[in-house]
Amino acid sequence: MNLQEILSRLEAIGDEKVYARNKKHGAGTNQFGVKLGDIRKEKKIKVDHDLAMELWNTKIMEARLLAIRILEPKKLSSKDLDEMVKSLKVPQVADWFNAYVLKEHSEKDLLREKLMDSENIWAARSGWSLTAGKVSREAKDLDLSKLLSRIEQEMPTAPPEVQWTMNTTLAQIGIHCERHRKRAVEIGEKLEVFKDYPVSKGCTSPFAPLWIKEIVRRKE
Repeated sequence: MNLQEILSRLEAIGDEKVYARNKKHGAGTNQFGVKLGDIRKEKKIKVDHDLAMELWNTKIMEARLLAIRILEPKKLSSKDLDEMVKSLKVPQVADWFNAYVLKEHSEKDLLREKLMDSENIWAARSGWSLTAGKVSREAKDLDLSKLLSRIEQEMPTAPPEVQWTMNTTLAQIGIHCERHRKRAVEIGEKLEVFKDYPVSKGCTSPFAPLWIKEIVRRKE
């Protein structure tokens, strides 16, 4: 399938209710309203890096989500990653990109701190996403006390897009690092970020103190 055939296919399976929900959650109008499940289960389109980049360059939400599934991270340079991260505008696309592309790239550790310090909110969001992942896998390589101090200072005034992954980092420290757990919980209680975030029944709250407590309880 070529670019136009894929775009026509995506448009054909769009749903008005999904479109409205996506728009409400930051997707804007550059989308078709395709269910995420339909993109996840797409089997006809195989890995094709060049096609993926064509899809990415349309800036259409679903085209970018599909691009993430069929591109090859190793073929992206650090410059490519930097430009792609800074072009993100939709949380769902950002989360998929961070999880399936950025996290899998060989230069992720070199990019992590640079992205965290970026004035571009989507780049900063990605940098903190990488940091949260590193805490869960390789916390010994990080200065967690310094990281907690930075979160305590910066998270209250950070843009919501950045707060989300910064808060994830705070929770991951509390979950995976027993020595720093008490301080992580205290910072969460002090800042109250996402304390009143609506959560469906049976789901874990993103409020760090509750998140930490619940995951630690499950692991005991």
